[in-house]
Amino acid sequence: MVRYAIVAPKAFGVSVSAIQQLARQLGRDHELAEALWGSGWYEARMLTAFVDEPTRVTSAQMDRWAADWDNWAVCDTLCFHLFDRTPLGWKKVAPWSRRREEFVRRGAFALVASLALHDKEAGDERFLATLPLIERGARDERNFVKKGVSWALRVLGRRNRVLNEAAVELAARLAGSDVPSARSVGKEAHRELTGPVVRRALATRSSR
Repeated sequence: MVRYAIVAPKAFGVSVSAIQQLARQLGRDHELAEALWGSGWYEARMLTAFVDEPTRVTSAQMDRWAADWDNWAVCDTLCFHLFDRTPLGWKKVAPWSRRREEFVRRGAFALVASLALHDKEAGDERFLATLPLIERGARDERNFVKKGVSWALRVLGRRNRVLNEAAVELAARLAGSDVPSARSVGKEAHRELTGPVVRRALATRSSR
C-alpha cells in the first residue's frame, strides 16, 4: 500500500480483487455498509463501495463518509463505484470542490471523472459547468488534489468532440499559468487530449 501512496492507519493488507470477490458473495446491503464503514478498517471501507445500495445512500452519509477519507484509494473507489451511481452524485461536485480538506476536494474531481465515464444520460452542459471548478482546483498545489483535477479534465475531454474542444482550450490556458500545479495539469491534459489516441477514439465515436 505504501508503494502506491495509500496511507491507512487500520489495514489488513487484503487485495482489491479479494474485496470485490467478497462483495459479490455478500450482495447489496445498506445496513451492512454502514457497519463496515463504522469499523474504520481500510478494507471494510473499500468494501462499502461494492455492497451499499446506491438508491439508499443519503446526502448526509456522503458528507460524513467523505469527511473520514484519509487516502486516495478509498476516496476514488467510493466515487467510482458508488457515489456516481446515486441520484446525489452531481450535487456533491460543486460544494466538495470548495472544501478545504484534501481528500474531500479530490472527491469532487473524482466524481467528475466517474460521471464522465458512467453517466450516459448527462448532457454536455453539466460537464461544461464543471470546467470553472476544474480551473480553480488546478491551482491547488496538493498532490492528491492536483491528480484528481487532472483526472477529471482528461476524462471529461475524452467524452465527445464538444467537451474535448472545451477541455483542450482550458488545458492550453492552464499550461500557460504561472502556478506550477495548474501548469502541470494543463500540460498533461493538453498532451493527452490532442494526442492521436484520443483523436482516433473521438473520430470513431462520432462516425457511429
